[in-house]
Amino acid sequence: MTTDGVDPQGTLTQLRAFLAQAPLSVDSRLPPERELCQQLGVSRGELRKALATLEAEGQLWRHVGKGTFIGARPAESLADLSTATSRTNPAEVMQTRILIEPEITRLAALNATAADIAEMRTCMARSRSATSWRQYESWDNRLHRSIAEATRNTLLLAMFDTLNAVRRAVVWGRLRANRTRPDPDHHSFKEHEEIVGAIADRDMNEAAQAMRRHLQTVERKLLNYSQ
Repeated sequence: MTTDGVDPQGTLTQLRAFLAQAPLSVDSRLPPERELCQQLGVSRGELRKALATLEAEGQLWRHVGKGTFIGARPAESLADLSTATSRTNPAEVMQTRILIEPEITRLAALNATAADIAEMRTCMARSRSATSWRQYESWDNRLHRSIAEATRNTLLLAMFDTLNAVRRAVVWGRLRANRTRPDPDHHSFKEHEEIVGAIADRDMNEAAQAMRRHLQTVERKLLNYSQ
């Protein structure tokens, strides 16, 4: 509790709840700070502390003069990222994911904490209850990034973020069928459970294999849908 009676942890909890309930997708801009303060009933100072915490966790990123955005900060340091995006295609993106993400998942099975695994399970639950494809994609993206965060390897996380930025530009939305949300038996739900279960069991080989199987299913559906 601060001297002015405001609980910093309470502000952070309120902000997390707001983000979980708001219909915001990755790269969506949050309302201005003044509006957020009014909605949450907190001071600007406490709000900024909470925003900084979520930014450090990779859930938000801020751009001076533009605002605060959902998701990880884009890989702005790669000057040729836009060039790479314009020259690649969904098949190359999936090939690269299948090469990299299973090994990320293998390391996550070694280093993940109980808090990491709890975050993964929260993401799975939120993706299952999503009421739109955008909500589903946002929580799916957050799940895959939480796995990368669990490696405790900053270089791997940076590589993941770069690949993810290209993926969103090239592949985003291509898997949507003529429905407003994923079906209850969408393949990813069971596959995500297998991945996170293997991470929780510290089964490095099965974690990597489960991620590979999942991405191969995504690849097959993506390329069939694109044809």
